[in-house]
Amino acid sequence: MIMKHKIAPSILAADFGNLQRDCEMVNNSEADWFHIDVMDGHFVPNISYGMPVIKAIKKHARKPLDVHLMIEKPERYIEEFAEIGADIITVHYESTVHLHRTLTQIENAGCKAGIVLNLTTPVSVLEDILPKCYMVLLMSINPGFGGQKLEEITYSKISQLREMINNKRLNTLIEIDGGVNGSNSRKLIEYGADVLVAGSYVFKSENPIKTILELKSI
Repeated sequence: MIMKHKIAPSILAADFGNLQRDCEMVNNSEADWFHIDVMDGHFVPNISYGMPVIKAIKKHARKPLDVHLMIEKPERYIEEFAEIGADIITVHYESTVHLHRTLTQIENAGCKAGIVLNLTTPVSVLEDILPKCYMVLLMSINPGFGGQKLEEITYSKISQLREMINNKRLNTLIEIDGGVNGSNSRKLIEYGADVLVAGSYVFKSENPIKTILELKSI
C-alpha cells in the first residue's frame, strides 16, 4: 500500500533560544515527526546536542521523535535514547561493526530501527539486512552541517533502494536527509522517497507552518 509521504522537520535548524516555541510550531503544523540529529564530533565533524536537549524536546513534542545517531559506536547509548523518548532510532551503516545486533538492540529497547547510508555508500550493502529495517535514511549530503545542497546521486540511490524494497515485498520506508526544499521535494517523492527531512528550509522560512504544509501537500 502506498502511503502519503511524511515530513520531519530537523530540530538542528531550530532556534534553541526559543526551543519550546519551535516545538509547538511543529506540533501545530502538518509535520509528522520531529527529526533529531545527534552528532558527536567524531563520526561527523560537528557536535549538536545530547540527552538534556532531547529530554526538553520530548517534554513539548506531541509527535514521534525520529532520532538520527551520527555517532561512533551508537550501541553504547541505545537504551538511553529510548529511555528519554526516542520512537525511531537510525544508526549509520558505517558507524557500527555488528549492525544486525545493533538493530536488534534498538527493537528490544522498544523503538523502531533503521539504517542510515552516507552519500557514497551503495544501497547494495543493505541486501541482507533490509528485512530488519523499519526505515532506511539516505544522506543526500555529506553529514555534519545544515544548509547544504542536495547531491544528484541521491535520486539514483532512491530508485535502486525502492526497487530492492519492492522486490523483497517489504514496507521499509525511505527517508531523505539533507538539502530538501520546495524545488526538489516532488522529484524525491516521485523517485520513491517516503519521508523528507527539512531543516533550514523550514525553520528559516518566513512562515514555517505554511512551508511544512507545502511540502506535505505535494
